[in-house]
Amino acid sequence: MLGIFSAGIAPGLALLSYFYLKDEYGAEPLSVVFRTFIYGALLVFPIMFIQYVIDVEHLVVSEFLNAFLTTGFLEEFFKWFILFYAIYQHVEFDEPFDGIVYSVMIGMGFATVENILYVQQHGLGTALVRMFLSVPAHATFAILMGYFAGKAKFKPERRKFYLFTGIFWAAFFHGTYDFFLFLQGNPTVNKYLSDSLLFAGAVGSFIFAVWLSKRAIKEHHNLSKNMFHPDI
Repeated sequence: MLGIFSAGIAPGLALLSYFYLKDEYGAEPLSVVFRTFIYGALLVFPIMFIQYVIDVEHLVVSEFLNAFLTTGFLEEFFKWFILFYAIYQHVEFDEPFDGIVYSVMIGMGFATVENILYVQQHGLGTALVRMFLSVPAHATFAILMGYFAGKAKFKPERRKFYLFTGIFWAAFFHGTYDFFLFLQGNPTVNKYLSDSLLFAGAVGSFIFAVWLSKRAIKEHHNLSKNMFHPDI
């Protein structure tokens, strides 16, 4: 049991630590960071309940809608809701990079609890795959959302546009990643695409999201640096 718990929590905590330490120019209070992480962790339960109801009532019958609506949009909307209503107006959100930091905290809280539940259900073999794909994928979705939240915070004249754009891209990449995975084992699709190719599609979308995330991190990191140390 301890091994399952450790395997489930380790990837999220590793990424959380990395992004907290990456915030070099205006480190966030640990109390606010921890509270944001807990918010994300608690999101798992209402989202799982809604997804359970949708599944039981057969409200969504296609892999496309399941990936982009029931999973991608639903999960990212709840994360966005917490980011906007609990953090966006907070006094500690005082630099562009903070959008990424707090969004990742929410995403890693969610991904950590989800990961523990998956590993408990499917075993330690699942932990290895999720360590390198699913948990980091949640981080990339969060980075993209947080990047646009940071732009919205410091360009208030375009606030609505940036906030909408953030949730759109997070849900889009989340949905795309899951869509390829949900198609695995579908006999109709497997006539044309093997499960290996579908898995490659999921990995490809993840890699592209990582590339965009690295650009987003670099841009906001430099903006925050200029705010605190303009002469360096």
